[in-house]
Amino acid sequence: MTAAGTAPTSVAGAAPTSVDAVGGWPAGDAAPYPGYPVPPYQYPEPDRLTRWVNRFQARAPRWLAPVAALGCIAGAVGYTLYFDPTRSAPDAAPSCILKLTTGLDCPGCGGTRAFWYVLHGDLPAAARHHILFVFALPFLLYLYVAWAGRQMFGWRLPQLEITPKTIGIFLAAWGVFSVLRNLPWAPFDAFYV
Repeated sequence: MTAAGTAPTSVAGAAPTSVDAVGGWPAGDAAPYPGYPVPPYQYPEPDRLTRWVNRFQARAPRWLAPVAALGCIAGAVGYTLYFDPTRSAPDAAPSCILKLTTGLDCPGCGGTRAFWYVLHGDLPAAARHHILFVFALPFLLYLYVAWAGRQMFGWRLPQLEITPKTIGIFLAAWGVFSVLRNLPWAPFDAFYV
């Protein structure tokens, strides 16, 4: 028997025929190469829903996911245009529970109104309602076009490299913006919506 965490090998480095007590490959299954570490646990069998989703994903056409995402985007655009958030009362449903209970703007407050102004080409008004949304929107659109183009047509557009550090910086900026927009003095009060 070999040390825990490695697959046993037979004479002359042949593929293993059994595994140690930790678990891993069933007896008779070969590791990718001699000395390959044995997994620390057996992967559970997928449940019925997971198996169905995996079968559906394997059989679905490549264009289905981008079209479904485009349908969600179209729904958001339609909702925003139909309900015109710039003309609704502050307590109209659906409303921000944080704003209703504390009077403070939450990190997303003004996002729907900013989207409405972007759809109507008024970028200064959109930035006044949620400047980070206006900043992030071109990047989000490019990410969608690059992904959908690759999925549907095989395009090879340059991919934006979004690292965990980039996400952390953006979330930190969003947090700072959320605090600054609630300060009651100039110039921060201009972002209170």
